[in-house]
Amino acid sequence: MRPDAVQRVLDAELATARDRRGGEPPRVLDVGGGSGVWAVPLAVAGCRVTVVEPSPDALATLRRRATEAGVWDRITAVQGDTDLLDADGSADLVLGHGLLEVVDDAAAALGALAAAAAPGAAVSVLAANRFAAVLHRAVAGRLVDARRLLDDESGQLAGTRDPLRRRFDVAGLEALVLASGLKLEVLQGHGVVSDLVPGSVLEATPGAAEALAELEVAAALRPPLRDVAARLHVLARRPA
Repeated sequence: MRPDAVQRVLDAELATARDRRGGEPPRVLDVGGGSGVWAVPLAVAGCRVTVVEPSPDALATLRRRATEAGVWDRITAVQGDTDLLDADGSADLVLGHGLLEVVDDAAAALGALAAAAAPGAAVSVLAANRFAAVLHRAVAGRLVDARRLLDDESGQLAGTRDPLRRRFDVAGLEALVLASGLKLEVLQGHGVVSDLVPGSVLEATPGAAEALAELEVAAALRPPLRDVAARLHVLARRPA
């Protein structure tokens, strides 16, 4: 399996959680987990995963994928949104991947994620990057949209069918995390250059896929490359 900057951080966090629990499976809460892109691999790795997702179609896909992987017994699926989270906090790791850019209130959602984590546990957030969206639209020739995204502090193309309510930059995401009471430990990029490399290059060049994966990991923490990644990843900790 090729290395991934986000996966490496999560693997390290889950190893720590497993040690803390005396070898027992870590408890993961995946909010807005959709069809199980993160939940199913985590269950395969031995975690107990609860997925909170408003879409019944996504949950049906999650069940099918988890069943095919033989891990449906390790996953609990709950149809709903952040209002259904356990505010008492019991999860060893809480995921909010692709969540903050679509909810009505990003600050309230992040607060709910923080409250769902056990004291000393971690929250992982993966969010769309406004500056990456500017660059991608400019390269595609959508120059008016690129300028609008650059000028709009929320990073939304208002008045269009933009599926996202907001996009983040490093400073804005960091401020949101700190305001939630979480302690920021990692802020890195995800998809720094991988979206820019044509598939034909990877197919035609021996070792190119492995080289790209290593480049991604190396660039993930290095500004300014981190700051224009397609997505921004945060790992933050709830105070013990």
